[in-house]
Amino acid sequence: MTKKVENKDAERCLRELLKLEGYKLNEPRSNGENGVDILAERDLEILHIEVTGYKSSGSARARDFYEIFFRTISRLNNGATNCIIALPKQAELGLPQRSKHHCIAWKRIGIAFPELEIWLIDVENKNYMKTGWVEWLNK
Repeated sequence: MTKKVENKDAERCLRELLKLEGYKLNEPRSNGENGVDILAERDLEILHIEVTGYKSSGSARARDFYEIFFRTISRLNNGATNCIIALPKQAELGLPQRSKHHCIAWKRIGIAFPELEIWLIDVENKNYMKTGWVEWLNK
């Protein structure tokens, strides 16, 4: 069984890594507070990052993914030019299947939202991997 990762642990890990890379970050939000999870700024780069954890239930993971997708693209309303869905590394196992299941829609989303990325956070090893939205169709 794949290890469950709490939202707060994934966000805390990514915040630590981004600080080490020289990003200035917004303060963590309180539970239930609206707004972007992480707003990271460095030089002229501004990242709008939405973070979620990894649940043991497949249906809960699917719901979380669709919810985080809409939260992420809603940041375009705030002028976002870099929209990032940040998931624990464990999500890497299901993303190829999810992208292929929604193949045509996944491709169209990639075209419609070129600023959309998916990052995978490895909470245990304290690192993350950046990927583009469309890359998942080729895995």
